[in-house]
Amino acid sequence: MGGRLGYVAFYNPEHFLAHPLEIFMLWQGGMSFHGGLAGAAAGLWLFARKTGTPVLVVSDLCAAVAPIGVCLGRLANFIKPELWGRPSDVAWAMVFPGAGPQPRHPSQLYEAALEGAALFVVLMALVRLGGLRRPGLVTGAFAAGYGLARIFCEFFREPDPQLGFLFGGATMGMILSAPLVLAGAALIARARAMAQEARP
Repeated sequence: MGGRLGYVAFYNPEHFLAHPLEIFMLWQGGMSFHGGLAGAAAGLWLFARKTGTPVLVVSDLCAAVAPIGVCLGRLANFIKPELWGRPSDVAWAMVFPGAGPQPRHPSQLYEAALEGAALFVVLMALVRLGGLRRPGLVTGAFAAGYGLARIFCEFFREPDPQLGFLFGGATMGMILSAPLVLAGAALIARARAMAQEARP
């Protein structure tokens, strides 16, 4: 639900205001990672409250494995194909069905590699080094890592046609990812400060 509402609010609000019943037509596509993340965060908070578990403990456990889902989702984007890259002349550029005759960056694979596989390796290294004993550290690393990887990959990804480029050549994906980087950095700083305070 978060993914759909995020897409409606961030990527095509004018269309859905004019055609509100289409919000429920999920088979026509249209999901937002950032909206899905907000929905997942709300679900985590409710679960933590119901079970009496600290929210950051729950979110750290979920964040540690979240890149697996991100990776699989981006591979699905590539197979479909959708969310393709910008025109390019690199040797590995591809012509995507429905994207015209120009070869393009396979940006879905860039995202699968960085937002998914590479971020998973980083988070697993943090877990092995005791990151789960510092509540918020793994969550912060996921948020900051995803945000930075997404901003980088947006330079190769074709922006959504109904939005195009926003101010200064930025895309909606970049704008929505910037707060993630800041929130992640704040959580990492908090986890480190709490760990220092706990030392004798």
